[in-house]
Amino acid sequence: QVQVVESGGGLVQAGGSLRLTCAFSGRTSSITDMDWYRQAPGKEREFVARIRWSGGTPDYAGSGEGRFTISRDNAKNMVYLQMNSLKPEDTATYSCRSRTWWYSQSDYWGQGTQVTVSS
Repeated sequence: QVQVVESGGGLVQAGGSLRLTCAFSGRTSSITDMDWYRQAPGKEREFVARIRWSGGTPDYAGSGEGRFTISRDNAKNMVYLQMNSLKPEDTATYSCRSRTWWYSQSDYWGQGTQVTVSS
């Protein structure tokens, strides 16, 4: 299993920035990728960004392209989501997902961190 804990959310004005942190622990050697998702009230959860453990270019949803950057610190077992030029429509609960492979694929989610962008 992998444990995931998000932090870094808060209230920010439009145009501002936030950096979300996803701390992970447990069977980290089984991780294949780490993703950020978000869910706004009354809406379905949507993909935000992905970073693959095997390397390569991260993936971003169109809504965050050019504004959001996902990165990782292997030494600290952390994944970050740097969000710049925030908009009110970015308001949501942001969750980190760890996808693993250990005989089969499994997903582990954190509790999420709230991001509120005021206009």
